[in-house]
Amino acid sequence: MKYQNEGFDPENIEALKKELAASKKTYKIIEGEDNNDEFVNFYFIGMYEGKEVIYDAALYTLRLHHSSELYELAEHEAAKKFPNFKGIKYEEDENGNLKPLSSEEEEIGWFITEIIMEMEEDESVKVQEFVDIDSNHDYGLGLDAALNLDYIDEKVIAKFVKDFNDDTLALDDTLYSFQSEEEEDA
Repeated sequence: MKYQNEGFDPENIEALKKELAASKKTYKIIEGEDNNDEFVNFYFIGMYEGKEVIYDAALYTLRLHHSSELYELAEHEAAKKFPNFKGIKYEEDENGNLKPLSSEEEEIGWFITEIIMEMEEDESVKVQEFVDIDSNHDYGLGLDAALNLDYIDEKVIAKFVKDFNDDTLALDDTLYSFQSEEEEDA
């Protein structure tokens, strides 16, 4: 039987189960993604509507989620003020150095920075822990989650997968606002 979504295919689920058993982990980190200590993209097997499925999960810190929300809102404000704004594209020269921005891009960049600083100061953007499931994902089920942690490591991922699959994941509904961390002179 051909599955429209390969993440629901029992053969793919079985193959991932074997890979997870061999690694002695409950998840597989997707290599090549922008994984870091605040964001990790990984696969794990869980249940959905009574059947096993592969979850394509993105787990990130609440601080990173807050930063993303700030930037998105600031870009929206920039698009209202600068009709030609299509986003700022950073390009590298042949030596790998960043090319200078045009004067308009630089002005827009400063505008975005000021908007972000104002929103941080006013604490006008607040976020809370969440888990969102996307059933229209191209591979399995998409899962986005933000947790109020300082970093995401293997222990955090394993606990998240266990709690999610055991239906014991408890999310904090407190609203949080974060400040950018200032660079300190050493």
